[in-house]
Amino acid sequence: MRPDLRPVRVTGPRIARLVAQLSGVGSEGQRAALTAEFWTEVEGRGTPLVEPLDDEPDHRAVTFLWRGQDFTRQVLLLGNRIIDRERLAASLLEQVPGTDVWHLGLRMRADHRGSYRLAAEVSAKEPPSDPDELQRHLRSLSADAVLDPLNPRSVPTRWERSDSSVFALPHAPAQPWADRQGAVPAGRVERHRVTAKTLGGDRDTWVYLPPGHEGEPLPVLVLCDGDMWLGRLGLEHTLDALIADGALPPLVVLSPDAVDRSTRWRELGGRDEFVTFLADELLPWAAGRWPLTTDPRRTAVAGQSLGAVTALYAAHLRPDRFGNALAQSTSLWWRPGLPPGVLKQETGTVPWLLDRYATSKPRPVTIHLDVGLHEGAMLDHTRALHATLRETGYRATYDEYNGGHDYVCWHGALADGLVRLLGPR
Repeated sequence: MRPDLRPVRVTGPRIARLVAQLSGVGSEGQRAALTAEFWTEVEGRGTPLVEPLDDEPDHRAVTFLWRGQDFTRQVLLLGNRIIDRERLAASLLEQVPGTDVWHLGLRMRADHRGSYRLAAEVSAKEPPSDPDELQRHLRSLSADAVLDPLNPRSVPTRWERSDSSVFALPHAPAQPWADRQGAVPAGRVERHRVTAKTLGGDRDTWVYLPPGHEGEPLPVLVLCDGDMWLGRLGLEHTLDALIADGALPPLVVLSPDAVDRSTRWRELGGRDEFVTFLADELLPWAAGRWPLTTDPRRTAVAGQSLGAVTALYAAHLRPDRFGNALAQSTSLWWRPGLPPGVLKQETGTVPWLLDRYATSKPRPVTIHLDVGLHEGAMLDHTRALHATLRETGYRATYDEYNGGHDYVCWHGALADGLVRLLGPR
């Protein structure tokens, strides 16, 4: 049964106290002083405000804030999978009357981790009153969403105008290999142009090489979306820490660039040509330059979303090269011939990739799956895939996290999954 973790709007304790304080004063000077005191406190604490709830130790009141201007008309929260994009008006912040304080409080389970942006409209005009017009207006406004200026924590985005802000509630899973840059021996990241005849041209590929390794051939991880993981997200620092702690052996990571939206859609998923590139062009190219294993049991392929479909399909199609697959938030709605932008799985149908695994002889591969509890049908599909893998004889493990379709969740879970698949046995 899917847990009901939908955030519920609440008024957080600090906002409630501010409103109560303001209701007891009449002068503008006193109101301004109380508001200034509030913002000084917020600047010291950072945002969003995370506060305990009476008699609910497993939940918190999470209050997102924005400091408005004279003509701020509305402020929209765009939280990763915690808002309804078909009803954006439900995610508008409220203004404390007579102040520049805009707020939206949500009751959330205390193990949530996620990212968000905020979009503020400053205009002399009032927003549309018709619900359909307002939805279109807010959808347009969301394109201008930005980081939370009062939150120092952020995560890079791709193909967006702004990075996203990050929050993690007190019981969110620990990420012990994060933020250790400079404290352990560092590997290096290189960017190479690799011949990719099966893709119709060359492909930029990001390569992580571990620090100071000499000896037996190295394990290999092939990871989709190198432009994010090694280009923007600093995965190399996590790998350095994992290796220094002995949680992972020294390994090489080969991570092709996604290029752009249309290329990513065209190549990732269950595409034979891309799997051929990974198995028969990328791996041999790397083996000609560095001492890499050819043992599939020490070779893993990993990805997120469409890249997760790629990872699972590569292990299914080429277990002679990939003996391990790590799939996070797998886009199991994908099927061959699906037009770009069409994401929905037909109701009552078995996902294409799940059917491939269910109706084929088990491959000699080990699989690890991750998915967020806020990922809708993707959660149900991933649970079904895990059950199918176990029933058909695969070595398969599975984790769920309280979050969305989000790099801030994938980063820690990727580290944990790699330790399971390639760590000391």
